[in-house]
Amino acid sequence: MSTPLPLYDAIRMRRDVRAEFNGSTIADETLRKVLNAAHSAPSVGNTQPWDFVVIQDPHRLERFATHVAQRRDAFAQSLPADQQKVFANIKVEGIRESRTGIVVTYDPTRGGSHVLGRHTVEDTGLFSAVLAIQNLWLAATAEGIGVGWVSFYDEPFLADFIGATPPVRPIAWLCVGPVAEFQQTPDLERFGWRSRRPLDEAIHFDSLRQPAT
Repeated sequence: MSTPLPLYDAIRMRRDVRAEFNGSTIADETLRKVLNAAHSAPSVGNTQPWDFVVIQDPHRLERFATHVAQRRDAFAQSLPADQQKVFANIKVEGIRESRTGIVVTYDPTRGGSHVLGRHTVEDTGLFSAVLAIQNLWLAATAEGIGVGWVSFYDEPFLADFIGATPPVRPIAWLCVGPVAEFQQTPDLERFGWRSRRPLDEAIHFDSLRQPAT
């Protein structure tokens, strides 16, 4: 078994993986490790408002991939001509190739009506579930496993697909699997969709009106 990457290396190497899955399935032991990392995330009021639905049945993966392709096409048709050309080169999912999908759900009722820490900021519950996703993503990267976050879907479709009923929401489909490599440059930069902001543009002191100098 390979030695996991140190934290800062995992942060640096983390990518939204789409085309690099090698077609094999994540080992059960490794899947358990990355899910445990996700489940160890901090959460408001210690509510742990997430659940993880693991999908590996090829027919179900195919069904979801077909839905995503339809939504991708609809987005492409909404773009101006110049952006359509750029977008045409960008793969948005690796649902089939990863061979494992993990749907992360958020349950706002977890913990009851009086959640410590959520009284004035309702979204802290949702933020907690997103922290679980980040934990999973970094742990997977440290293990040499790729993760791709799919967002080209209709939420009611995915909710019905996994049997989630309101108020429980599916908030992410993650493609998870071994990769041939991690790209050195994120896809959206490589294909010219959008570049990253320099760190100095994002740092402010005391007010958003005061950029770092």
